[in-house]
Amino acid sequence: MVRDPLADDDDPGLEAVVGALDDEDCRAIVRELDEPRTARELVERCDIPRSTLYRKLDLLAEATLVREGTEIREDGSHANRYEVDFEDVVITCDENCELGVEIERPARRAEERLAEMWSEVRKEL
Repeated sequence: MVRDPLADDDDPGLEAVVGALDDEDCRAIVRELDEPRTARELVERCDIPRSTLYRKLDLLAEATLVREGTEIREDGSHANRYEVDFEDVVITCDENCELGVEIERPARRAEERLAEMWSEVRKEL
């Protein structure tokens, strides 16, 4: 389950973020996402079984640390590509000693935002 890129709810919660970052396989995936990659590429690079990879991608997506996009191919066999969707993760402590998390996101280009919106529209059709 990859998160909705158009949703305003960017606060995944401390437990989701820490849980994903505490997972060795999730960290391996993030390390390999120095550029957008397909699941097939990640399976090969991370040496993680495909079923495990998808579970870990779900953890990362729920924590809003990874986003999914679609690569349109001329032959019609489109592929999902995954990329890191954060620059910094900061654990905060407020005046009541409540822990929280702040995620700094990379700026998106206009064509990326348009592609995300179009992808969501296509899912609804």
